[in-house]
Amino acid sequence: MINKFTMKAAWWKESVIYQIYPRSFKDSNGDGIGDLGGIVQKIGYLKKLGIDVVWLSPIFKSPNDDNGYDVSDYCDIMEEFGTMSDFDRLLFEIHQNGMKLILDLVPNHTSDEHRWFRESRKSKDNPYRDYYYWRSEKPSNWTSFFSGSAWELDELTEEYYLHLFSKKQPDLNWENPKVRQEIYQIMRFWFDKGVDGFRIDVLPFISKRLDFPDIDPANFAEAIVEVYANGPRLHEYLREMNQEACAPYDIMTMGEGIGVKPENVLEYVGEDRAELNMLYHFDHVTINYGPGGKYDPVDWKLTTFKKIFADWDKALQNRGWITIVLDNHDFPRMVSRFGNDGEYRVASSKLLATLLLTMRGSPCIYQGSEIGMTNVKFDSLDAYDDVEVVNLYQEWLAAGKDPAPLLKAVQIQGRDNARTPMQWNNKPYGGFSESGPWLTVNPNFTSINVDEALADPHSIFYHFQRLIAFRRRHPTLIYGDYETLMPESEHVYAYRRWDADAEFYVLLNFSDDLQPFELEVDPKELELVVSNYDLPGQDQLLPWEARILRKKAI
Repeated sequence: MINKFTMKAAWWKESVIYQIYPRSFKDSNGDGIGDLGGIVQKIGYLKKLGIDVVWLSPIFKSPNDDNGYDVSDYCDIMEEFGTMSDFDRLLFEIHQNGMKLILDLVPNHTSDEHRWFRESRKSKDNPYRDYYYWRSEKPSNWTSFFSGSAWELDELTEEYYLHLFSKKQPDLNWENPKVRQEIYQIMRFWFDKGVDGFRIDVLPFISKRLDFPDIDPANFAEAIVEVYANGPRLHEYLREMNQEACAPYDIMTMGEGIGVKPENVLEYVGEDRAELNMLYHFDHVTINYGPGGKYDPVDWKLTTFKKIFADWDKALQNRGWITIVLDNHDFPRMVSRFGNDGEYRVASSKLLATLLLTMRGSPCIYQGSEIGMTNVKFDSLDAYDDVEVVNLYQEWLAAGKDPAPLLKAVQIQGRDNARTPMQWNNKPYGGFSESGPWLTVNPNFTSINVDEALADPHSIFYHFQRLIAFRRRHPTLIYGDYETLMPESEHVYAYRRWDADAEFYVLLNFSDDLQPFELEVDPKELELVVSNYDLPGQDQLLPWEARILRKKAI
């Protein structure tokens, strides 16, 4: 039965997105930091993979307290990354090669070195004071995502300002219409240059609950959903943003959906809402967060994982759109998180690619996933650069706590797992740079790198490439309906994708063992069209085997 809602086609729904973390992608000038020139050098590689849209993590001017997510000038380029001329060349080359470019917009907060904040902190009656949240006393017990209080005392005026992240990232006051117009003007600046859209950072946080209710520090996950996100004027702001900054252009907006759940996702992306084009959620990538949060990891179940995908697809029901992600710059490598990054690294990476590219939504590939890059597991907390880890480590030391359990948790969950430099070849520094990089290259670069992948016709890279092309040829895998099969299995993830034109069955063995499977369709009616094994199993799935079966036309 075909879904009763009519799905509207759009280029951004049919696109495969590739996220680049510029600092770690390719260094073109030998200073150990990735840059725009390095991305230009690798445009041919991106085209070979077959992606449609390049998403760049922040490239705006920044003192880099949080690697660019602390912006000091939204209309200039970070010096380490190059110049505006370098950006113009990059944009031109991407467009010339038939791809689109989206940038990372950070509208919830700025750097404390931004001109607005420097003015704001000068005096209580400064014209920019109301660009941020200032209070004479801490109005709540809100805590920062990066440890400690979310309220920081500024000694110059003896008032506190709000920062949900680093103390060098003060939150903007969207209640002030001047702030909103500043952001819209910034968006129009980049749209007028030809940029094709924005991924919008921590979007659900831009509207604050002005009564600042206290939270339960022991249940931070609940605080995110109930207090920090989904504020009272949020959708008013999103409609205004769409109308004033986005509507005149053929662009896409992709919101980071932290704190958004299936029950309210259509408020963001419903096609009748005129707010966002798509959003990506965090329910599956936070599946192993324990009572103490991300650095208190617990085991996860495949049944829970499958239910998350099913719940989100059901909530959308062709009335809205999401991005499908399995990793990004804020989470561990997908094969280390959801696969087996040891014996079955290749097979499980291909399996995860199959999942990523056969779900309803716009798939987003994070740099390096297409060659099976893994978590790095540094042997010391001092080796990590991430401000989140640095602050938490200092907090543990100040409390006299043994850092060994924290190191183990960071090796599993830390954001730097996804930020180590891209592994291009087996030469020094993985071919990322000619000098020591800003973050140590994963030692396994000698065997896991792009050159090795491109030389092997059976590599993870070519599996991604084939799947991207297969998805493009079969819109059923983009727009078709979705149904979970074998929902009680803790080892096999099976689902059906179908519409009036075709019907596909996807079988994924999330285990190191042979697994049986059952489908309510005669095997003779099915043909194998994609597999991650040269010789797939018969009545059982091989370890980490992925199959796409198509129902034969009658």
